[in-house]
Amino acid sequence: MKPKRHSVVPGCVLLILLFGIFLSILWVGIPIIARWQFGAPADHLTGFSLRNFGLQILLHRSDLTHASSMAGGEIDFTIESAESINSISRRLAAAGLIKDAGGFRAYLVYKGLDSRIKAGAYKLDPSMTSIEIADRLQAVYSPIVPFFVYPGWRAEEIAAALPSSGIEVSPEEFLAIVHNPSSLGELTPLSEQDSLNGFLFPGAYQIDRKISPDVLVLTFVNRFFESVTPDIVSAIHQQGLSLYEGITLASIIQRETFEDDERALMASVFYNRLRDGIKLETDPTVQYALGYSAKWGGWWKTPLQTKDLEVDSPYNTYVIQGLPPAPISNPELSSIMAVAYPEESSFYFFRAKCDNSGYHDFSITFAEHLSKECK
Repeated sequence: MKPKRHSVVPGCVLLILLFGIFLSILWVGIPIIARWQFGAPADHLTGFSLRNFGLQILLHRSDLTHASSMAGGEIDFTIESAESINSISRRLAAAGLIKDAGGFRAYLVYKGLDSRIKAGAYKLDPSMTSIEIADRLQAVYSPIVPFFVYPGWRAEEIAAALPSSGIEVSPEEFLAIVHNPSSLGELTPLSEQDSLNGFLFPGAYQIDRKISPDVLVLTFVNRFFESVTPDIVSAIHQQGLSLYEGITLASIIQRETFEDDERALMASVFYNRLRDGIKLETDPTVQYALGYSAKWGGWWKTPLQTKDLEVDSPYNTYVIQGLPPAPISNPELSSIMAVAYPEESSFYFFRAKCDNSGYHDFSITFAEHLSKECK
């Protein structure tokens, strides 16, 4: 008689049943244990998200509740405007302020703190736990915030960036000063100009949140005069332009190319046309004249249509002779230097190269210019 075989099926079923019970306990238990260890989660976390982030912080409990270092000593840490939580977490870990970036990020999301971190300059200590650092980033009001003026921005674009920066100056207050420099009186040599657009110098700034509108504008203008030295101003005058005219030309060049090493050659084209009484016919001045529209999603319409070149505006250099009445953007130093120290050339035309490199082809005659049109 053959011995009976014992079926393994009941054993497998039992294992599956036990595993299912285990998962059920986890499903119910994770939120309870996480709440017990770390307090109440964010109201919007439910279902899988609640359990996912709850499990992550439980797995990183030691990293979150123990300091990265007992040595101590404050470290300056700046959070940039619109910086992601992933970036902040990675940089905190790289600076030795937290033990684990993933665990820290999970804790921020679990507690709903990820959307409440503000840009600013903070002083943090590696002897603090990750939880204490997360609380510090919420509780401490940083009086200084980073702000960046991008080269080629017009004043309205700078104003539009203020509300999300933490600077307590409204766009309307800012533009009221920019477009009425006389209100600054003797605080700036530009007080008699119609506008300070063009003199709001690009670059990175650290700004007091409670700065006044006039001091904010002067911060940008003063950086301009720190960067644009008397020698540069004198060189612009030697080209036959006033400072205001020179910055107007630089503001056009700033919008025409991203490449520093062709700005001086581009300046020569404009000087040649100005000298010979040829209209500048430069697209950025048309874009400036058209202004903002939701149709093209910003201040600088691209591409332009033929009918756009006919817009009736003192800034449209396809219509007017010479320079527009004021700068159209805020140029960086390389564009200003190109105006002060242009190359010498016989070129009267330029157009973007067809290789998408960002550089331009330069031509002496209009026929040559047309021959370089992209096919």
